[in-house]
Amino acid sequence: MTIILGIDPGSQKTGFGLIAVDGSRHRYISSGVIRLPKGPLPERLNVIYRSLKTIIEEYQPAEAAVEEVFMAKSAGSALKLGQARGAAVVACVGADMAVAEYTARQIKKAVVGTGAATKEQIQHMVKVLLKLPAAPQEDAADALAAAICHAHAREGLHNMSEPMAAARLRRGRLSSKVNE
Repeated sequence: MTIILGIDPGSQKTGFGLIAVDGSRHRYISSGVIRLPKGPLPERLNVIYRSLKTIIEEYQPAEAAVEEVFMAKSAGSALKLGQARGAAVVACVGADMAVAEYTARQIKKAVVGTGAATKEQIQHMVKVLLKLPAAPQEDAADALAAAICHAHAREGLHNMSEPMAAARLRRGRLSSKVNE
């Protein structure tokens, strides 16, 4: 079983979600939103870093999935979002976690089936996939969706490696069935 931490970074609030993955099964562990105080950006970045560090220490995830920066309304917004994302990545890497990055479109496609999914569709599918009694808050749902996306990507990579692992070597070469 692997615990994956999903992160939806933001300069005003950052969503987080944790799932346990065992093969193709996903189980909800926890989720929430880190609300950032008004004030200078460095103080808000510190809140992201410290909060995620506490979450990582409590739940001990092995891997993280972080949503990549999309082009925001302005260059200033994009820079702030990138810095919030950086604080989140540093918290994960500082805990020796593997960090995967996914675009919003990749996450939506993995969870809903279309890269143009709405926030409501993401919340609904996260609720269904994790068998939750209610839809999680928007930012928490986005973070859980990132974790689910990563779980699907891991499963796909594992499935791709199985044929190679099952291949037979003959005189230092793969058997002819694999090479065809």
